[in-house]
Amino acid sequence: MPRLEEIGAAAVLGLLVACARMGEPPGGPPDANPPQLVSTFPDSLRVIPNFKGDVEFRFNEIVSEGSAPNFGLGTGDLEKLIILSPTTQVPSISWKKTRIAVRPREGWQPNRVYRIELLPGLVDLRNNRSTIARTVTFTTGAPIPVRFIQGRVVDWSTSRPEVRALVEAALLPDTLRYRTLADSTGKFKLGPLPEGSYLVAGILDQNRNNKRDGRESFDTVTAAAGRDSVGELWAFKHDTVAARIQTIAANDSISVAVQFNQQLNPFQLISADSVRVRRLPDSTDLGVEAVLSKERYDSVFAPKPKNAADSAAADSARIKVRADSVRADSVARADSVRRARQAEFAPGGRRRNEIQPRAQENAPLKTKPPLSDRLLIRLKVALVPGTKYLVQMLGVQNVSGVKGKAVLGFEVPVVKVDSAKADSTKPDSAAARPDTGRLKRPPGGRP
Repeated sequence: MPRLEEIGAAAVLGLLVACARMGEPPGGPPDANPPQLVSTFPDSLRVIPNFKGDVEFRFNEIVSEGSAPNFGLGTGDLEKLIILSPTTQVPSISWKKTRIAVRPREGWQPNRVYRIELLPGLVDLRNNRSTIARTVTFTTGAPIPVRFIQGRVVDWSTSRPEVRALVEAALLPDTLRYRTLADSTGKFKLGPLPEGSYLVAGILDQNRNNKRDGRESFDTVTAAAGRDSVGELWAFKHDTVAARIQTIAANDSISVAVQFNQQLNPFQLISADSVRVRRLPDSTDLGVEAVLSKERYDSVFAPKPKNAADSAAADSARIKVRADSVRADSVARADSVRRARQAEFAPGGRRRNEIQPRAQENAPLKTKPPLSDRLLIRLKVALVPGTKYLVQMLGVQNVSGVKGKAVLGFEVPVVKVDSAKADSTKPDSAAARPDTGRLKRPPGGRP
């Protein structure tokens, strides 16, 4: 039998192990509430010269440190939830159970406006996630800031607002960078900021490290002193190298589809005399009629009705489509009115169609033409199957406006006809023929 001393030691060890675990306490209903922010230190909008301590976010319970450690690389779970401005370095973050302490790695600088933003996503030990963001703004001697800059970030490759896009506002000429994230509709409001002119950038932060990296899409605009809105920032991939032709293929008998290795400037107008298509090996120039994007090409060179009957049929079909669209629009309006009326009587004061405006706000925008990496060349002479050609284009601009020369050859394939299918279209000589041996009925009489 174990001795009494051994039993007592085991019991004490068990109690110590149990106390060391920070799990959910036994008994009682599970807590489904996210951690609540109780206070911050220091209070926001204060002037604190010679500040030496940490900025703290204090909660009503123990919060999770996360599974990824915070080593100053920007990959830690807590490091992704804190944006400290105006520094671009990853801040020093300390986890203190019910508190999160933040300070810049280079230390607090005098006469500077600091902005520390806690993003949504903090969880407690029960994995309850907070959806609340909080910002602490204070100065180490500079005047209290009052300016805000707002706008919207759009991904130009999709023409849709970018969710949680990174926004940077660099104070000119010092280039002190203040940062924040856009909301789920691409909109942002950054501040309070010191007075002055800013270079504002909207960035598609692909790796979510809260800083601009190379090859990430962005757009910039200068906000003069006193300007509080920068409008829409259409982010795109910047490239200092001119676009090159990637592939060429015949679109039809008198047009060629050219695809580039990067997206092109949608505002450029490429003249027909800057493009040459030559037949090889004699270098005969086919002549170019127009160079257009696919959307404009389809609208300009759409097939026309062959005769008046086809035109009338097209007009009647167009009238029918218009009538159907009007009918669909009236049904949609009636349905929206019905949902609005139902929302007024929704329980708990919640509107049932709250998600609909959010979906409309994330719809593609049309304030700029869409980006594309394709152009269609309309020729004056038809292409010949089995022949090789050379395409030369001058002055083609990428989205960044860099011009260049693009040259590439291609061959029009020969369309092979399946002999079995071709034979099947011919009349079958072995098929049954009318019986020539049957007696023919004589005219006006019986056989």
